Amino acid sequence: MDELAAAAGITVRTLRFYRERKLLPPPRREGRIAWYDEHHLARLRTITALLERGHTLNAIADLTDAFESGRDVGEILGLAGAPTEETPVRLTPEELADYFEGEVTPENLQAALDLGYIGTDGDEIVHISRRLLDVSAALVREGVPLAEVLAAGRKVREHADAMAELFMTILRDHTPESDPEKLRPLAKAVVEAELSLAMDRRLSNP
Repeated sequence: MDELAAAAGITVRTLRFYRERKLLPPPRREGRIAWYDEHHLARLRTITALLERGHTLNAIADLTDAFESGRDVGEILGLAGAPTEETPVRLTPEELADYFEGEVTPENLQAALDLGYIGTDGDEIVHISRRLLDVSAALVREGVPLAEVLAAGRKVREHADAMAELFMTILRDHTPESDPEKLRPLAKAVVEAELSLAMDRRLSNP
């Protein structure tokens, strides 16, 4: 415990307090000896970083619970080698907090976990899409609450799933021997054009 506290730059008293608040997972025990490892150190550094960003210990405890209940990144990314155009992003919890300053609440974190936008990989968070991460952060910077961004994402996914099923059905019915990957750019072009036209209609008739 002394070595862990020194490595984290905190006092042993503070470390004991974090353990009492269940902010730190229990150590591995061998008889009367308690062993801490790099995961405990990473958690302590995350706690310190989040405290410096204005989070309370209660909020950090809630965030930790949500983080630990999250799905493993393998579940959200699917089978290795599955075709995708999206680039996953690895983040520490404090880096995620910096992306969405003041908006990383337990509720928003749980919503992102439920959507499958983020998953866990050890002490890191993995976002499934660099593009979605950047757009979400941009919307928050424009003043849209993250909760609303996530709610909109859920609705968009429902429509996107329906459109993907529509195009896949067309492909199966009319070109069963074709490579489905060839359909991707065509489907994207149709959706992007229709969305652009829909935005034009809304902007011309606000």
